[in-house]
Order: sequence, then structure tokens, then C-alpha cells
Amino acid sequence: MAEQPLYSERRWTSHDGLSLFARDYPGADGPAKLPIIAIHGLTRNSADFDAIAPLIARGGRRVLALDIRGRGKSDRATDPMTYQPPVYAKDVLGLMEVAGIERAVFLGTSMGGLITMAITALKSRVVAAAILNDIGPQVSPEGLARIAAYSGQPVDTPTWAAAAAYAKRINEVALPHYTDADWDAFARRVFRDGTEGSPVLDYDPDIAVPIRAAGAKALAPNLWPFFRRLAKKRPTLLIRGGTSDLLSADIAAKMQKAAPDMRYAEIPDIGHAPMLDEPESKAAIFEFLRDVP
Repeated sequence: MAEQPLYSERRWTSHDGLSLFARDYPGADGPAKLPIIAIHGLTRNSADFDAIAPLIARGGRRVLALDIRGRGKSDRATDPMTYQPPVYAKDVLGLMEVAGIERAVFLGTSMGGLITMAITALKSRVVAAAILNDIGPQVSPEGLARIAAYSGQPVDTPTWAAAAAYAKRINEVALPHYTDADWDAFARRVFRDGTEGSPVLDYDPDIAVPIRAAGAKALAPNLWPFFRRLAKKRPTLLIRGGTSDLLSADIAAKMQKAAPDMRYAEIPDIGHAPMLDEPESKAAIFEFLRDVP
């Protein structure tokens, strides 16, 4: 008998007519629990959650892992200036509406955390709890400049070995323990087969257009009011890579001061951002979810 897939494929249409995609992992039988909305980082896609999502689903929670517009199996936008968190937030709310989800726990990595804060500003009641993975209302300019430097830039990857080498070059500072096999698997998540047979990055290069348009302003966003609103009255967990260049230890400390009830986990020897397959990440997430309806 063929093995059943871990998730089904779900599509919905954005307010401006894009066909958007999510992986829908059904929760195991048991007492009803709030679902998880998992949102990836700037240049990534729903495959980033392929380690943690099945584990959460096995524990009884449905998980919807999204491909944000311009990434993965979601349509590319006709207007690149829609590649911004307020628009992404509306896309997520659209999925919740068609899926019949009134409230959820949000798991946001990097940009996904910014989208979670934007959703809180737009429709606060839908966010029951939040897990922020290596992101806060303020970011280190050095880390954001590093990400902006490679986002949307053309890459020469004629083979999958070249794609793995590129993935390693860009990310090994964050994941120094990865083996060649790990980098090959990483490349398979962030690249796809191009029309000419060579691997190509699985996102629209134009996602970088709003970042370039904003210039220096993009390197110093101030989202403290959104974070305080998010963390004030709902369970919140902050996960930080111990060597992260995007979420510094000082910013994490300021977040803890602003939200004393927020839980905190630091993942040693990992940069931006933890992949959530680390034992410390999984332990923090499941301990947090035990106390969430």
C-alpha cells in the first residue's frame, strides 16, 4: 500500500487575483486544538517547515504552512510593490477565511514573524498565540543588509551540486554543523527545476523591489507598537539563534523587558534562522504548545 502523503495541497485566491498555495497537514485525532499557521522567511517557502509541521500535526494540531505570494507554488505578483508584509497579511487572512479558521497559533520565521505582527495590527483577534522565530520589532542592520545583498540577485547554478554550493555559501554562517548531505537537502527546498533544466531559486526576484525602493528605511523598521500589541495579552514564544546577526541578544533582551511574560529559547551555535529541527527548538515549541488551547 502506498504511503499516505503528510499533507494535502490547498489553494485560495488573493484579493488581487493570485492563486496562492499552502501545505495542509491534518491534526491527529484527539481533543480539538487551535490550528497552526506557519509562515516562512523572505526568500523561502513552506518546505522550511517540513521537519516541525508533521510533528505538530501528530500532536493533534492542524498545520497550514504557506507559500507567501512570489514563492514556491504561489503565483508571482504582477505588481512587485505588493511584496510587503501588509499585503502578505491580507493574503493570510484570506486563507483563514476560506479554510474556516477563526483563530490560530502563528509560527513565523523571520519575515513570517513580521507578517504575524502585521496581522495582529489588522485583525488582532485571529491571533491566539505566537511563536516568533529569530525576529523582533527591531532588527540588526548588519543582518538585514546581508540578506538584502543576496535577495533577488541572479545566481549561476547549472547543476544541483552548484545549487547546494550556493546554499552553503549563503547560509553556512548560520548552520555551521551542516554536512554536504544537509546542504543538498537544503538546496532541494529552496530551488526548483527551471524551464531549461537547471535549478533556479524558487522565488520571484522582484520580491526585493520594495526593499530597494525603501532604501535605508528598510534597514531600520520600528515595529515595537505592533510587537507590544501582539505579546501583551496572548501567549508568545521567542526563539533566537544564539549567533543570529538579525536578532541580536540586546534586541531580544529589550523584547523580554517589553513583554515580561514572553517565553524565550536561545538555540546555541545557530545563526539566522533556526530551522526548528534542533532539539532545543522542538522542546521549546512543544512545551509552549502544551499550554495553548
